[in-house]
Amino acid sequence: MADYEDREAFIPYRKADVVELCIEDGKLDETQQKKFREFCEILGAYYHFEFHELLEKLKDNFAPFNPDADTRPRVQPTITELKTMEHDLADTLRQVLKRANYSELSQESLEKALDEESLITLRMDVDFDDYEQMVFFHRGDTEETVQIKKLFKKIDFTMEMYERVVLLIKFKDEEYFKQKGVKIKKLNFTPGKMYVYMYKSIPKADIEVLFPNVEIGMNFKDKLMLGLPAIGAGLAMIPKIIPTVIIVFGLVMTLVFGKKAVDDQDLMKGAIAGLSLLAVIGGFMFKQYVKYKNKRIEFLKSVTDTLFFKSLDCNAGVFNMLVDAAEEEESKEVILAYYHLLTNPQGLTQDELDDTIEHWLEEKFQAQVDFDVEKAVLKLEKLVGKLEDNDDAPDVHMLAKGGDDKLKVRDIDDSKTIIDYVWDNIFQYND
Repeated sequence: MADYEDREAFIPYRKADVVELCIEDGKLDETQQKKFREFCEILGAYYHFEFHELLEKLKDNFAPFNPDADTRPRVQPTITELKTMEHDLADTLRQVLKRANYSELSQESLEKALDEESLITLRMDVDFDDYEQMVFFHRGDTEETVQIKKLFKKIDFTMEMYERVVLLIKFKDEEYFKQKGVKIKKLNFTPGKMYVYMYKSIPKADIEVLFPNVEIGMNFKDKLMLGLPAIGAGLAMIPKIIPTVIIVFGLVMTLVFGKKAVDDQDLMKGAIAGLSLLAVIGGFMFKQYVKYKNKRIEFLKSVTDTLFFKSLDCNAGVFNMLVDAAEEEESKEVILAYYHLLTNPQGLTQDELDDTIEHWLEEKFQAQVDFDVEKAVLKLEKLVGKLEDNDDAPDVHMLAKGGDDKLKVRDIDDSKTIIDYVWDNIFQYND
């Protein structure tokens, strides 16, 4: 069994496409093709129900933390219950993400990404102490080449990208932020609440912008670009204001230490000179302030564009997308494993099955996948039913393992009967 460090377990085809890819392989006759589609249909229905339970669990545990909730709780959970729900939610989400073939971003990888040079010319700081809980997963580790401007020419720059990013964060309570000296009304999030985000095509170096509490400022280069012209303009202004400064200074000295009286005309000249000086300095300072504000607005627009155009969903809506993705991934894995065991009646070991599927996807469809054979085999092993409509009939496993570790599956008719039995017996309310 090959181990690929540069591949992911994600299968880049929809479940319906995987079924057709198997049919187009040409190893099933017309009768088998129809039965195989029926098998895949009922298998998909079974996994849909299984993942529906996970979705309901996610929604129930998320309810008291949902910042977008438009319903009221019938009973307010206790602090202990809230802690339990918070941890259950994070654990269930991790489970769903792994089943959807996402990978968790390690603290080391996160720190490395935060240190990388960003394409957005901003200094961004994230205070991770604000979080009580954080879950960060990604899928699709790719590269993209773009052109960026360096001085007076454009150069190619290769960015490392995450095709999908899922982020869950739970902020600490209001008391924490008050002790920190933060004004609660100025926060763009609600303390004590939980936020879930899903994004696409995020450069690794820009992941700071995904956090709601990111502090944005200018980096040294931008300060220099804004400061040097301001200093130059200030120096150029000095010769123009020197005569006015001399007049004002002379008038002040005369009033304080002067030996002669100052008439009204001199006072008027001094007042006009003083106002002119204030107008020039004030105008200069206002002009620099406007430049700073415009630059900041430009920066914020860059961040907003990144978030707006790359956001797939947020909060409770993310759960629906992830559960659907996990359901698709596991269904595809089981279908591929079943098909290749069905078309290799002599049986395959788990390692042989893994290599067969990976080579098949690569040779026929140019898809390089690190197939999760252990998960697929485990799912097939759990499909146990009866072939007869009789409670006393023996249980039959869809997947069997021989003494030589060869894996074999039942034919399509038996497999359909087994999965139909499993589906019919999900509920046992009617005796």
